[in-house]
Amino acid sequence: MTINASSIFKDVEKIRTNAPLVHNITNYVVMNTTANALLAIGASPVMAHALPEVEEMAGIAGALVINIGTLSDDWIKAMFKAAKIAKSRQIPIVIDPVGVGATKYRTSTARQLIQEFTPSIIRGNGSEIMALCKQDQKTKGVDSTSASDQAIDSAKSLAQEFNSVVCITGETDYIVSQKNIIQVKNGHAMMPRVTGLGCTATALCGAFAAINPEVDKASAHAMAVMGIAGEMAAQTAQGPGTLQVNFIDALYNLSETNIKELFKV
Repeated sequence: MTINASSIFKDVEKIRTNAPLVHNITNYVVMNTTANALLAIGASPVMAHALPEVEEMAGIAGALVINIGTLSDDWIKAMFKAAKIAKSRQIPIVIDPVGVGATKYRTSTARQLIQEFTPSIIRGNGSEIMALCKQDQKTKGVDSTSASDQAIDSAKSLAQEFNSVVCITGETDYIVSQKNIIQVKNGHAMMPRVTGLGCTATALCGAFAAINPEVDKASAHAMAVMGIAGEMAAQTAQGPGTLQVNFIDALYNLSETNIKELFKV
């Protein structure tokens, strides 16, 4: 598999040309951030979680992104209804197991979703990926207590069991499939100070998977773009607030030259 600036930008151009509809059932905290990021890269986001419409929306989407950050019983029902339609249509399902390991409620929800719908991509931090495999693994709320490289064995196990691509994000991102482990070393230390950027990474995985059937490659491209945009944003940011604004602008203005200069895959 070849990952280079040309292959990454080719997928960016496909997103900008095709504007794939990415159906997000996500949390209150990140809706605005992830919708703006998807728009900036060129995708078409929709945030739809109402039970009467999720099946219809999943029926026209190019990818379904499920994020369990702020759970309720009705939202869980909506996730399962949408995922059933997405699976029947064979469109990519991306699951973000936010805070798995913190409570039994969210841990059991994430495991049930993954077991029933075998997502194309599972994207989480080190602690979340480990908690999906280990009953006694704990997290500190939604923050990771484990480095991304500590979760590689758990990611391998998940990839093998569900034939999913597992994306572990951290200082180094690891994209783990049954055949490959890809490392993406882009990003900036200020990025964890902005709420929702992990969730944004998950949404971008949905956009790239919607236009690239090689899901491991799509995931690597998404993580490279995420990290490169973060580095570009940090160049003029005064702190986390301006980083967030600059990040959206960086996605919008991203060029092949930017990728060639910065990407570390």
